[in-house]
Amino acid sequence: MAKKKYIGRPSAAQLEAEIKRVRYRSQYASVLKSTVYALVIVAAFAVLVATLWLPVLQIYGSSMNPTLYDGDILVSVKSSDFRRGDVVAFYYNNKILVKRVIAVQGEWVDIDDEGNVYVNEEKIDEPYVSDKARGECNIDLPYQVPDSRIFVMGDHRNVSIDSRSTSIGCVSDEQIVGKLVYQIWPLTKIGSV
Repeated sequence: MAKKKYIGRPSAAQLEAEIKRVRYRSQYASVLKSTVYALVIVAAFAVLVATLWLPVLQIYGSSMNPTLYDGDILVSVKSSDFRRGDVVAFYYNNKILVKRVIAVQGEWVDIDDEGNVYVNEEKIDEPYVSDKARGECNIDLPYQVPDSRIFVMGDHRNVSIDSRSTSIGCVSDEQIVGKLVYQIWPLTKIGSV
């Protein structure tokens, strides 16, 4: 017959150590649980802010060279108040395009053969354009911007397809993602747009 092993009563020190261990596990689980909840709430809030008020966008393509390059990352702000020179992002055929505001509703746009742009018969200063060109332009000039729309063009006029083409046309308020306000990548170009 096997001998039974007798387990004696634990000492007061052993009981105290066991109580501390159980309390520690309980507190650890509680702190871990509250930390996870806080992180989930912060992440959900960050996604909400990024989606609704401050979308972060990455540039693809070369239509905004030399201002913006492929791979640049920018923060935009939801807005409906645009002025000439603002850089905006908008939806077009399930893509987000980035272009510069040239004219707003009611203004007349004209482009000469050398690529100079005129708004309301006044030549606009465009220091951000390195190579002026008429580009792909199949609209009748001069062109009046319709109500609740903006006329946009890329800074790299030779390759940009924008409001000069009927395939894109003027951008409506519903298409606007936001106005690009701050560049966050690459680090050497951090700053306002």
